[in-house]
Formats: sequence, C-alpha cells, structure tokens
Amino acid sequence: MKYWLFLGVAIVAEVIATSALKASDGFSRPLPSLIVAVGYLAAFYFLSLTLKVIPVGIAYAIWAGLGIILIAVASWIIYGQKLDLPAVLGMSLIIAGVMVMNLFSKTGA
Repeated sequence: MKYWLFLGVAIVAEVIATSALKASDGFSRPLPSLIVAVGYLAAFYFLSLTLKVIPVGIAYAIWAGLGIILIAVASWIIYGQKLDLPAVLGMSLIIAGVMVMNLFSKTGA
C-alpha cells in the first residue's frame, strides 16, 4: 500500500514542478526554478521507490496519465488555460484507461 502512496507523491511532485516550469521563465526566476528542480527530484525519487513493487509499465502509465490530467487542471486554474471539448474528451479517455488498468489488469497485482 505504501508504494501506491509513493506513486501519489511522485505524481503530485511532478505536477508542482511542471506547473512551476512556466513560472520559471526559462529558469531566469530563482524561486520557481528551485521549485522545478526540487519537484522533479522528488518526483523521480518517489517513482523509483514505487518501482520496487509496482511494474514499471503500470506505474509509468498511471504517473503519466494522471500527471497529464492534473497539469491540465492546474494550468486551467493557475494560468487560465482553456480546455475545449476534444481536450476534455481526451482526458476522459486517459481516466478510463487508468481505471481499466487498475480494475481489470492482473499486471500490477
């Protein structure tokens, strides 16, 4: 169970780091740049812990899929990025794929 928590921490750290990437303005702003560096370091560290138990394909698919959705939501809230219908439909398919993997696949068991 703790490895799923590690995966969650990795996802959140990646989302924070990626959200700060735009604010870093090409790494010309120190605080957002530091957030990017620390966030990605934490994300990969916790992902590496996750991979001790959860297969890499499953962990990465969940990490990337949920990361995409959370980044889109964060960009909408923080930067006012608009999400059109195709974007929402695409993210819905990502959510469906992650759910199918978790509910029906025996790979991650």
